[in-house]
Amino acid sequence: MRTRQGRLGWLFASPYLVYAIVFFAIPLVWSIYLSFTDWNLISPTFNFKGFKNYLDAFHSPGVQAAFFVTFKFMAVFVPMVIAFSIVVAMIVHGLPRFKGLFLIGFFLPYLASGVVSSLIVKGVLSYNSPLNEFLRKSLGLDINWLGTPFAALFVVALIIAWKFTGYYALILTSGFESISKEVYEAALIDGVNPWQRFWKITFPLLYPALYTVLILSIGVTFGIFTEVYQLTGGGPNFATNTWQMEIFTRAFSNLQAGYASAVAIIASVVTFVSIFIIRKLLELWGKRNGWT
Repeated sequence: MRTRQGRLGWLFASPYLVYAIVFFAIPLVWSIYLSFTDWNLISPTFNFKGFKNYLDAFHSPGVQAAFFVTFKFMAVFVPMVIAFSIVVAMIVHGLPRFKGLFLIGFFLPYLASGVVSSLIVKGVLSYNSPLNEFLRKSLGLDINWLGTPFAALFVVALIIAWKFTGYYALILTSGFESISKEVYEAALIDGVNPWQRFWKITFPLLYPALYTVLILSIGVTFGIFTEVYQLTGGGPNFATNTWQMEIFTRAFSNLQAGYASAVAIIASVVTFVSIFIIRKLLELWGKRNGWT
């Protein structure tokens, strides 16, 4: 019976295992192998180059920019999307009725195409757009939204925050719902004001949901591509050149698939190490607030 149950378990797990092998394991091994070659994506033959691709990548301005740009996006995007998500979650949590309907409305941007939303924003921020015409004529402001390093980075971060706010608010709303009302009633008796109640009670008790949202949002910053590709192409002057943009440019524009594979492996290691360190720091914060 135990053997039969084991076989049945493997049978039910086999679709995912096959999927993981075909679309994750095999491409990973192949990418590692290609990172030591000079394959140009077209030629049927290629030469072994050893660690030259990795050495070139470490000295590449594009790779160095991708490393720092990722953390710049993290510094702008993560606080922004967390703040937006908490506000939306608090609003929905306070509604007496139709919470699910409002959550669906906020969740819809997550389902929107990144290409379409980026093209719309590009039109809104173009030089002759009504917005820029108004800013120039009424306020005397001539802002090059996508041609200024910080403005371009902020615009991309804002688009992604708009897209993910509803998704993260859904998670945080479940966190708000899990907090016992008795805790707030006891705080009210003790004379705790709303500001103290949020920072001393709600915020620490929201840790499981916040932990999930923080890890997810940090992971997003290492995979930004669509918005950057459509709006800035990694510019100006590498100001929005993410890992994915660097890999795409090297592989499909410069036809350096071997080099791009090396960059992809470096990006994977940086992503894993960064998230691991941040996760440990978040767990320490959780332990200080009584979570194990």
